[in-house]
Amino acid sequence: MTTGMTIPLWVLLGFAMWTLVVLFATVGVYRWSRILMRRTPIGEWRADAIQGSDWYRRAMRAHANCLENLPVYGVLVVVMVAAGIQDARLDVLAVTLLGARVLHTLVHVAVPQTNAVAAVRFALYLAQVLCMFAMAAVIATIA
Repeated sequence: MTTGMTIPLWVLLGFAMWTLVVLFATVGVYRWSRILMRRTPIGEWRADAIQGSDWYRRAMRAHANCLENLPVYGVLVVVMVAAGIQDARLDVLAVTLLGARVLHTLVHVAVPQTNAVAAVRFALYLAQVLCMFAMAAVIATIA
């Protein structure tokens, strides 16, 4: 029995799970460790204020980056599924996009930021955007 899951659908699931992992493994751990160690009251965390260490703020931005790009990729996958489009080029682009997304997040969170690191981060972000534009182009030529 087949599940009907295409590679772009698996990547969409992976992207969503990565977004949750980033939230819980960075922002969640940072906040809850401070709450449970009584360093910060639970009510002190605000979405509209700059708080926490540089690492925490980078983790917040990395999570926001996931949230900003996930819907765009999701729309591409919805169009693929609705149109019944399957193409090996879309598979490669989807996997490349997810790889670049994961690396982008890791560079953002795990590496001290310098101009060189920011350039690597930008290149990984650009790779994701180019994958999505290329996917849209493939979809448009097939549909």
